[in-house]
Amino acid sequence: MTEIEILNKQTETAYDWTHRLMDSVPAEKWEIIPEALGSNFSWQIGHLVVSIYYHSIMTTVGHLPELLEKMDLRSYTKLCGYDTFAQEMKGTWTPAELTSDLQRMQDKSLEVINSLSESDLWQPVEPTKVPHPVAKTKFEAIDWNIKHTMWHCGQMATIKRLVDKPYDYGLERRS
Repeated sequence: MTEIEILNKQTETAYDWTHRLMDSVPAEKWEIIPEALGSNFSWQIGHLVVSIYYHSIMTTVGHLPELLEKMDLRSYTKLCGYDTFAQEMKGTWTPAELTSDLQRMQDKSLEVINSLSESDLWQPVEPTKVPHPVAKTKFEAIDWNIKHTMWHCGQMATIKRLVDKPYDYGLERRS
């Protein structure tokens, strides 16, 4: 397996986990903010829209105007970026809108990953206003996107436990 194929597979798996968690929480519970966490499902999904764009698109191939024309990434960044609060974005997007925008971003992310050559992976990240906090190369940016997405899956699993019920990972329960 090539590095591109590995990154693609790991990215697909992280995105699949995101959707499994999203699909398991009733839409009417997406905006509940558990007191101990200060976050909710809506903010988590909005944050992933922003972060996937940054980590696996903007830092690997630069801005994609055609994607920016299809969604209001400025609002996502303002309301779901680093150092924002779930309370501030309540009611901005419906679960269906968030799901659609996340899917669009994930699809474009996978398309970008698959457009790269093996040698592209070891090139420096594209210059951005805010330097990448972890990555120096495109490989590292995509790798971080996978880790960051799974980090938020963990947060979503915790939110699910508090607002709904624990996530059923398909494990057999002992009687």
